[in-house]
Amino acid sequence: MARGVMLMSGGIDSPVSLYYLLRQGQEMVCVHMDNRPFTDDSPLAKIVDHLAVLRERFGQALPLYVLPHGPTQITLMRETDRHVGCVMCRRFMWRSAERIAVKENATFLATGEALGQVASQTLSNMRTATAAVRLPIVRPLIGFDKAEVEKVAREIGTYAISIRPGVCCQAVPDRPATRSTLIQIGEEERRIDVDAIIDDCVRKAVVM
Repeated sequence: MARGVMLMSGGIDSPVSLYYLLRQGQEMVCVHMDNRPFTDDSPLAKIVDHLAVLRERFGQALPLYVLPHGPTQITLMRETDRHVGCVMCRRFMWRSAERIAVKENATFLATGEALGQVASQTLSNMRTATAAVRLPIVRPLIGFDKAEVEKVAREIGTYAISIRPGVCCQAVPDRPATRSTLIQIGEEERRIDVDAIIDDCVRKAVVM
């Protein structure tokens, strides 16, 4: 049995992805990148309820780290090209999750991403985003379509939680890039102090 860190968003996909990993016997720690003030309290509330459902099903503790990602988003919006904002955002999420993985002696990261469902999940952007970390990334839903994920979510009792009202992320650019390169992203990241941003974010993590 391996130990991994799962990025949780409050949407439909991440609890389903977590379900598959737990079903395989993996030991999981969860991380939520709290995007307030660009969203409301609903994503965190949904995650708390998702984890309650999965804890009861699998009898696993599923600790949850909540990291303040809003300040990172503000810096990215002010200092870097908004066109690649989603890719930049994901890179900082992965870096933060990797820091938690080191702290928790975890050997892999995981996500609910499915290929091509949103701008940050094109093959090009996923490659650019995940190049920011060294740990392997597991994507149980990579080849699923939305209907398949929703079917499983209904079966395991997380769907009704996921679709509760809430504010979607307001930091998403109007025209997010669907393609990106490491050279391009490297140029953007040289405008900011990446390590200081990650250090500050992880230092303020709260465990629930």
